[in-house]
Formats: sequence, C-alpha cells, structure tokens
Amino acid sequence: MHQPAPPRRDHPTRTHLRTALELVEVGMPVLPLRKGKVPFGNCRTCTGRPPACGGRPNMKTPGPCQCPAVCHAWAAATTDLTVITSPAWAPAWRQAVAVAYHPGGAGVTVVDLDNPRAVAWARQTLPPTRTVPTTRGEHWIYRGTMPSANQVRPGVDIKSRMSYARWLGPGTGPLTDLPSAVRALVDREETTPARGAVVSSSPTRAEWDRAVATGCRHTERYVRTGLQRGLAMVRSHTESGAGSQAFGVARFLAAQHAKCPGPCGLDAIGRQIVAAAVSVGVPEAYAERAVTNGLNGLGAAA
Repeated sequence: MHQPAPPRRDHPTRTHLRTALELVEVGMPVLPLRKGKVPFGNCRTCTGRPPACGGRPNMKTPGPCQCPAVCHAWAAATTDLTVITSPAWAPAWRQAVAVAYHPGGAGVTVVDLDNPRAVAWARQTLPPTRTVPTTRGEHWIYRGTMPSANQVRPGVDIKSRMSYARWLGPGTGPLTDLPSAVRALVDREETTPARGAVVSSSPTRAEWDRAVATGCRHTERYVRTGLQRGLAMVRSHTESGAGSQAFGVARFLAAQHAKCPGPCGLDAIGRQIVAAAVSVGVPEAYAERAVTNGLNGLGAAA
C-alpha cells in the first residue's frame, strides 16, 4: 500500500476534496464523511420502498452504483474521478468534516484499537506494522484483506472488506502482511455461539408490549421512549459502527432493568434492536450476538 505524504496542516486552502484526490492517485477508494465522522448513508431514492437500487442499502459488496449522489455509506467509496468531482457529490464535499477510505478496496486491513488498553494488547500480541495515531488509540494497517467485524475483543474492530476507515495520515513503519492472529479474531467471532439465547433468529419482528413485562417497574412510556431513541441511534450508523451501537444500546437498556424483579420483555426489545441493526447492513448473526452480549452483560432480568 503506497500512501501519499500527510496533508499539510499549514495550508489554509486545502480542502477534503483535495485530500481525497491525492489518495485516489495512489489507488485508495475514498468517500466524504459528514458531521459525526460517519458516511452520508443512502440517497432518498434508495431509502424508498422498495429501494431503487435493488437492495444495495444492505452493502454486501462495495463498488459503483447508479446513484449520482453519495450513497450506500462505505460502499460508495470509489477511485472514479468523474464521480468524486461530479456536481452530485459537490454538496457532500462542502459538508464533509473528514475523508475516509475503503481498506478492502485499497488491499489492506485496519485493526482499529480504540483505547490504550487495546493498543497495549496489540503490542504484546500482533506483529508490528504501519501504525497511525487516532484520537483515542491507533490504527494498525496490514497488507491483505479479510471480513470486517466490530468488537472482536474489547476496544478492537477489524475494518477491511465491508467497512471504512477515516484518513488520519500515512502513519509510520513498514507495511506487514496480514497475520493469522488477526484473521483468527474474526474466525473466532464467527464460530462463537451466542450466550443465553436471549435473541431469537426468527424473522418475526415482535415488538415490546406491556403484557410481556409484568415484572417491570417502569412505565410503558419510559420503556418505549428509551427503546425508540436507542433504535434511532442504531439506524443512524452504517455497517461499520451499527453493530457496536446495537451492543451499547442493548447494554444500556438492560441496565435500566437491572433492579426490576422481571420479566421485563427484554427478549422483544432485543429483537427490535437486531432488526434495526440488520436494516442498516449488519449481518444478522453478528447483530444477534452483539445484542445478546449486551443484554446479558449486566445480568438484567429477561
């Protein structure tokens, strides 16, 4: 992976578009990030029922689509200069707060270490490679691609074939081939059965109802308001981040019921969180595991 020199911070006229064009020159598929440092998501046409794109909002594969505007979150990343500089993309660049790239499209995998403890674990466990400092931790970049996955261990996400990474500079150190130790993190995640069987894989979207929460000490309005806010938070994220957000929402909502005698209907709440995560591209099996772990993490009544 040949990366350009870091953008000059002392250049007042530099724009995110200019940075993106420099990255494209070395073969890195790019996209703009909006406020919150997340992708722009799907265009209005593709959020319709049915979506005009025939299902691309699920973001199973990257690549160009027929939408002229920035669409399909991370999967919109491209090296096509005609698209990147098009009038349809211009509003996104004007609103952009950062530039992202698609690691899988650049032929690399990013191990996103979100805190000092995760960085310490990587230094003890993984072979050295190119590193990029982040706000809270580091990105370790390896040559080679693999499936993406969130929360493969505390504070560690894998960003590669179905994800995006924020451009924070070229980093330091030589690029190392993707080691088996990193691949094993996702393999382990894929084969670990969900604990507690809290979330059903049934396609039926059961909704929380007071009738199934006979042991809950909260009012119906309190529960529904918290749940709807949590679902909105999950839906506001893309595939890269929605799984972690689903885990966080499940853990937070479970904590609200930790002192209830139960039952509180957390199984129905869990199914709604899973459905929200799946709706923005998170694989169902991963969403189920994330939500189950979130609900079980605090030992709340089910």
